[in-house]
Amino acid sequence: MKEERMKKNRNQDREEEKILKERGETAESRDEVLKRRKDMLSALVRDPAYVPMKAKEVAALLNIPREQREELEQVLEAMVAEGSLALSKKGRYARPEIFSVTGTFSGHPKGFGFVTVEGMDQDVFIPAEKTAGAMHGDTVRLVVEHQQKGPRAEGAIVKILEHANGEIIGYYQKSKNFGFVIPDNPKIGKDLFIPQGKDMGAVTGHKVVAKINDYGTAFKNPEGQITEILGHVNDPGTDILSIIRAYGLPEEFPEEVMAQAAQMPEHLSDAVSTEEAYPGRLDLRSLPTVTIDGEDAKDLDDAVTLWKEGDIFHLGVHIADVTHYVQEGSPLDMEAFKRGTSVYLVDRVIPMLPHRLSNGICSLNAGEDRLALSCLMDLDEKGAVIGHQIAETVIRVDRRMTYTAVNAILTDPEAKERQEYQEFVPLFEEMHALSLLIRKRRGSRGAVNFDFPESKIILDEKGRAVDIRPYERNCATRLIEDFMLTANETVAEDYYWQQIPFLYRTHENPDSEKMKQLITFLHNFGYSLKSQQGEVHPKEIQKLLDKAEGSPEEALISRLVLRSMKQAKYTTSCTGHFGLAAKYYCHFTSPIRRYPDLQIHRIIKENLRAGLSEKRMDHYERILPQVAVQTSALERRADEAERETDKMKKCEYMSRFIGEEFDGVISGVTSWGFYVELPNTVEGLVRINQLTDEYYVFDEHAYQLTGEMTRKTYKLGQRIRVMVDSTDRFLKTIDFRPVTEF
Repeated sequence: MKEERMKKNRNQDREEEKILKERGETAESRDEVLKRRKDMLSALVRDPAYVPMKAKEVAALLNIPREQREELEQVLEAMVAEGSLALSKKGRYARPEIFSVTGTFSGHPKGFGFVTVEGMDQDVFIPAEKTAGAMHGDTVRLVVEHQQKGPRAEGAIVKILEHANGEIIGYYQKSKNFGFVIPDNPKIGKDLFIPQGKDMGAVTGHKVVAKINDYGTAFKNPEGQITEILGHVNDPGTDILSIIRAYGLPEEFPEEVMAQAAQMPEHLSDAVSTEEAYPGRLDLRSLPTVTIDGEDAKDLDDAVTLWKEGDIFHLGVHIADVTHYVQEGSPLDMEAFKRGTSVYLVDRVIPMLPHRLSNGICSLNAGEDRLALSCLMDLDEKGAVIGHQIAETVIRVDRRMTYTAVNAILTDPEAKERQEYQEFVPLFEEMHALSLLIRKRRGSRGAVNFDFPESKIILDEKGRAVDIRPYERNCATRLIEDFMLTANETVAEDYYWQQIPFLYRTHENPDSEKMKQLITFLHNFGYSLKSQQGEVHPKEIQKLLDKAEGSPEEALISRLVLRSMKQAKYTTSCTGHFGLAAKYYCHFTSPIRRYPDLQIHRIIKENLRAGLSEKRMDHYERILPQVAVQTSALERRADEAERETDKMKKCEYMSRFIGEEFDGVISGVTSWGFYVELPNTVEGLVRINQLTDEYYVFDEHAYQLTGEMTRKTYKLGQRIRVMVDSTDRFLKTIDFRPVTEF
């Protein structure tokens, strides 16, 4: 059967050659033969008997003379480009589905992109000419091609399976008879063409929402129409509203959600009897209990208690019992799952739950009875947990404390706060002592402690950035961090050994190739990192950070190490947390603002009350994988939106200082220039074309630019004085110029 099909194809080919000779070599006849050749190849590769072949094998099979093989290769290449054929790493041609894989496309402003494929360790690089018109976020089918350069695989998109963007949010630029929407998201590398009459009267400078009607091609811009005008770019609040829309962040709660929230009580029962008011709950209202948060925090979801008996610390971490009010499958629950997390932007919070819950009955406000889920732990003199109990409780917070006040109590013997909160000073001192023990123990096992400088952007009444103030971690923030981490680990270990379906927070070991690159860089920078075949223990990373502590390059090395590590995520399997050097870890302590915490609270409470039936075990086995995937994705979305608003406001702030000079540190070096970070955490680019004193060459192994004549270098960690040259509020970029040193 196979030989008969092949013979038929060869006869068809000879017939085409005969027709060509009879008609003569005209442009029309040649196009016709090329079309027939293409149709014949399509039929050939879709024949069930066909196996992937190289070009010369196809030519031999079809009896194509040598002088016509170049023509055949052109047809094959054209079919690959249009996606009707796929080319394997070994140069064999077949149907696209034979060699293709499916993934998510991530675009780049310069036109190229990357595709993340489930099960592949690294993303696949897609050159600009091989994106097939895909836009950022699209689900695509691609062929992983032969690696040409570097360690990263390259590929070509052969088909767009699902478009991620139904609309574009951006800056409208009007011409005489048409216009363009320049996307706010730079990863969407194409402007949206707006025909005449479909602009809703928008003018240049408006921020708009535009519906995509035609996604275009690799060589043609997408086309659409404006459906909403958000405001002018100079109007207060329009800039952040544009980011909210661009990332698809929810702005309002649906009516049915607000209706359910309105039914929630403002206060718990005033009944004295715990058994009467709170059946089945431990009454912990008599314990001295405090919350410690930032000054402007309103959703207080964790409180702590501590007392000591001999050498044993009794630590209570009490978490708001949100699931008492947010039942599974209710409008509140479905909306919380849809949001995944609260999003903290510069000028606003987009909460996971309505304020009536997050700032009201679910917030552990001082002086109010509150329902909680508590992790009660006994720790020895080395900070190790030697016993614990997880229980449904009722608590009453005695004092609402701030990080600033507790830090002052613990670090300044003369602080006025010691007098104001004198009855709690011994409690805070005991907490500090336990915190140091926990931190020392965690450090001894190798947990990595990233201590980046953070900042808070201050806005005026019109939403303009007027100041950037440093936000430094102190012993009070570390104290709460230590207690929360301990509770998260304790709960995770408990439920791992019970073999109950659960959500864990996992952090995979770093990619060995990235670790090798990091080790090479550190060696050139004067540091070392021990490894075995690219495998690094977290303790070695912490030793490196300890060595770099206090040096000019400390923050830089910390960021490079962090970028070399994988991103933490939610999973249903307990594979450990590399950064914390923890075998068991979950997110238990913030159910007001994170859905995974709320989800495991539901499991814990159900297990505490009557145990999980086989039916309920099956239920959680079924739903938890999707919860893990969705909440991990929504967390990344929130992180990106928060970074974009910070970049935008930092750019706005620095626009006030055009022409002024600042001292900074080189935080990144590339072939197009180097980045400089200022003490206020603002980062800007010195473009290579601004280095006019020399011709500089980029050394990718040493992360430095070197002058060919003078051998002058610009390298990571180097201190430098720069002048603010320009800012671009749309691209959210800041350009510096190096100050000439005399």
